[in-house]
Amino acid sequence: MAKADRLEQLDSRRLDLEAEYREQLVTALRATAAGKWGLFDHHGDRRTRAVIAPVVDSLTEMAGAIDKIRGQLALPAFELHRQFLQSRGSVTSHAVGEPKQAQAWLDRLSSETGDAH
Repeated sequence: MAKADRLEQLDSRRLDLEAEYREQLVTALRATAAGKWGLFDHHGDRRTRAVIAPVVDSLTEMAGAIDKIRGQLALPAFELHRQFLQSRGSVTSHAVGEPKQAQAWLDRLSSETGDAH
């Protein structure tokens, strides 16, 4: 029974971390949707990157902890963080701006959970 309890506690910790990750991501997305550029690193500006780095670093660190727990539980990698990382970087001149991209993310997260707004 002790192993089952440990696995349950580990899974509970994973769920808490995933909720905290989502909360931090939503906070950053709201700021971006309100006009604060940098989260998606569209322009690759060094100053903007430095300002947003603590947010991205925190999300990445948290995702690493989540993935470690997921590995121990034989679960797949944390998909939300993978998607976030894939959405970052240079874009074509016809791509939507970061505020619109952030709003699209908020809309998607809201439709998945009903609480991103």
